[in-house]
Amino acid sequence: MRDPDQGVREMVRVTRPLGTVAACMWDIAGGGMTMLRIFWTAAHQVDGTVEGERRMAGTTRGDIAQRFKRAGLENVVDGVLVAHAEYRGFEDFWEPFTLAVGPAGHYLRSLPADQQARVREACRASIPQGPFSLDARAWYARGAVPSGAAPRGRSRPHASAIDRRPGSKS
Repeated sequence: MRDPDQGVREMVRVTRPLGTVAACMWDIAGGGMTMLRIFWTAAHQVDGTVEGERRMAGTTRGDIAQRFKRAGLENVVDGVLVAHAEYRGFEDFWEPFTLAVGPAGHYLRSLPADQQARVREACRASIPQGPFSLDARAWYARGAVPSGAAPRGRSRPHASAIDRRPGSKS
């Protein structure tokens, strides 16, 4: 997302008064999303100039909550979510990167085949053989749209239009 603050403002805009807006993002900056930490560490070993995702919005503790507060949300609460991902082995870990999903996958796809192989082997060196588990930590925040917030940019159908929907009783 090019403008995360605008994205939050848009979520607020399309949510009814007193409605909840929520978001979460992997803890990439702190290394809490182990899968991505392993990948970006390996990528940095191959290309020392790669920065990875650590500067992306929401990847540090409290960032999402601050964006929510700036957008005018009330009763903002934030915290941490922790999950554990189970892998059958290295191939199970590696395959998602090869699908070019997300910044890591897009980065991998952009590399020449020999560098892709070097990143792969650097990842393999960081992972135990056989089945394994990795922790995945994410930051979250949620807040409420103020009660006095007027819906903006949304047209609501007139009651008579609602009554004339197919299958409705008139």
